[in-house]
Amino acid sequence: MRGLPAEMTDGFAGFGLPGTPGTDAFWAAAAAPASIPAEDGGWLTLFLWRGSEASVGFESWSEPVRLRRWGASDCWYAAVRMPARLRVTYRFLAGDETYADPFNPVGAGGDRSIAATPDAPAQPHWPALGADGVLPVPLARIRWASARLGDRRTVRIHPAGGGGPVVLLLDGDDWLYLHPAMTAFDSAVAAGELPPVTLVFLPAGDRVAEFACRPDLWEAVRDELLPLVAESGIPADPERLVVAGQSLGGLSALYAALEFPELVSRVACQSGSFWWTPGALDLADPLGGPAGGAVADRLRERPDLSGLRIAFDVGEHETRMLPHCELTENLTRQAGATVRVSRSPSDHDRAGWRHALLRDVAWALG
Repeated sequence: MRGLPAEMTDGFAGFGLPGTPGTDAFWAAAAAPASIPAEDGGWLTLFLWRGSEASVGFESWSEPVRLRRWGASDCWYAAVRMPARLRVTYRFLAGDETYADPFNPVGAGGDRSIAATPDAPAQPHWPALGADGVLPVPLARIRWASARLGDRRTVRIHPAGGGGPVVLLLDGDDWLYLHPAMTAFDSAVAAGELPPVTLVFLPAGDRVAEFACRPDLWEAVRDELLPLVAESGIPADPERLVVAGQSLGGLSALYAALEFPELVSRVACQSGSFWWTPGALDLADPLGGPAGGAVADRLRERPDLSGLRIAFDVGEHETRMLPHCELTENLTRQAGATVRVSRSPSDHDRAGWRHALLRDVAWALG
């Protein structure tokens, strides 16, 4: 990571931004992030900020990068070295506040934006919504008072294309309020890339307690939530259920397939936290334990997974996650599951999981 050389005199013309940085004409034409090929491979990506001192912070991929000021102007910038094929969520950190990039039309909630290197594959069904964009939210909702989990939560339901098999989206609020999954699924169904489905957006409670290989959540889904979905009046087929989860949610989805095979036989898993073992989160290096963690130990028992159809995806830049994921993928296949494996151009980042989510749900439905 590095800033532009201080001795540069032509501003950011090399990034396609002519004019003197900090002038009104420059800001009127400013667009960022902008990438150019780096001398030794990868990309140099320019981030711009107008105002006072700030840093740019990235989701998982990098430590924050301090912006440099252009002379005495109000233009702050960083030229950040990025690898080939990267899509990453970022935000500006100024004082105690965080901000989306005002020069980037691709947002992820009110205070985050998404950058992609020019060689990152497109995500055609996900609309570009800036920080001020209003994400559509499903009108149908269930007030779920769970006796099993001991809490209340609002679960939104959307029949994409008129409804069909249930797609249970773990961490559902992220897919409602940060990334417009409802719109993306509607688009994929309309394009014929996905059959009609009924989306069930399940908000997380205590993620560690619910997702870390415990039965409570899945007993509650089976005995409480899915009956409520069936009674909601929304067209849905809970008998054909796909569970989609990321990170700890991906761990929980595979755990459910192992321990509740009559309930979960189709899974879309992105960057599953297969490093997890009891107590791992209390360690200085949670990912430093045995490859595959507790799930790998369970898979070595060779459960019969011949009825499971599971798509695994992990970011190609998640170097420390890859050994955990690769072992889990192989053991799952050896246990008889039908397995699909892919790698996304991202680190541990929902921006990179978006395309895999649509593609892998479609594959899981066969």
